[in-house]
This record gives sequence, structure tokens and C-alpha cells, in this order.
Amino acid sequence: MSTLTSLLLIAVGSAVVNNVVLSQFLGICPFLGVSKNTKTAAGMGGAVIFVITVASLVTGVIYKFVLANPALLKNNIDLTYLQTIVFILVIAALVQFVEMFLKKKMPPLYQALGVYLPLITTNCAVLGVALNCVTYEYNLLEGVVYGFATAVGFFIAIVLMAGIREKIEYNDIPKPFQGTAIVLLTACLMSIAFMGFSGMI
Repeated sequence: MSTLTSLLLIAVGSAVVNNVVLSQFLGICPFLGVSKNTKTAAGMGGAVIFVITVASLVTGVIYKFVLANPALLKNNIDLTYLQTIVFILVIAALVQFVEMFLKKKMPPLYQALGVYLPLITTNCAVLGVALNCVTYEYNLLEGVVYGFATAVGFFIAIVLMAGIREKIEYNDIPKPFQGTAIVLLTACLMSIAFMGFSGMI
């Protein structure tokens, strides 16, 4: 199998077939919290794309050349047990960078995202992608493609959810299903719809 084909399979698989939100159920907090408006959802999706893609690259480099360095392993020095702590620190630093950038360059979006922007630090999707790259034994290029495609899958899911929520706001919903209940039912139906892609790869 050629490199391009394998990269394409990784991209399609992580963006659509194994969607990070609708199949793996990671990143549910911002998915439900920021999906009330398509513009805000797109902003959050863009921030997550940047953070996950760069985090995949940086954590991949740190893991390959520092934590799992062959020279260290040869001398019986195994630092791979530090991966979770190191990855969390990298992700936190990246989120701080995104937060400062948005605060300076895009104040309306910064205000709209509110508390959910710092929550990218604790978004399990970001850490999940970094750890999956190690688990699946991806090289740096595959890891970055996987991270980018997974983040695009998050973007697709959150923007779709925001669009649906904007539409159902004007519908006559029975009282027991109003609020969070209809949002969770919508997410459930979206998840079932995305199961249709499961036979693609």
C-alpha cells in the first residue's frame, strides 16, 4: 500500500468513519456547550483544529526523540511513562497561545467562546489524539494527518450540531424534550447517521 493511500485512509477513517465525537464520544463538553450558534461553533472547531494538529506534531516529536529515544532505551532508561503528563503540558501551552491570539486579534470570538476556550486544555479529544498516535505507532507524518483529520471530524460534527440546533429552536418541541433532552437526542441521531460510514474502511 502506498504512503498516499495509507494517509488517505487514516484521514477519512479518523474524520468520518471513526468521528471523534460521534463514534469515540471524546470532546462532548465543547460539542454540547458551544454548538448553539454556527459562527461560534466554527470558531471553536477552528481553534480545535489548530490545537490538535500542532499538538500531534509536537507530542510526536517529544515522544519519538525524547521519551522513547532509542539511545535512552538502549541504556535501560524508559521515560515513556511520562507521556500523559508531558502531553497535557504541551496541550495547555498551545491552548494558552490560542487564547492570547484570539483575545488580541478576534475579541468577539474570544468573548463568544467564553469559558469553553480554556476547556480545550481539558478536552479529552486533544489528549486522546496524542495518546492514540502512540498507541497506533504512527510516524510523525501519519500522526499529524491523523490529528488534523480527527480535528476536522470534530469541526464537522460541531458545525452540523449548531446548524440543527439553530433550526430546532423555532420548532414546536414537546415540553419534556425541550432544552438538553432534544440536544442529546439530536446527538444520538447524528451518531446513528455517522454509523452508516462504518463499512467504508
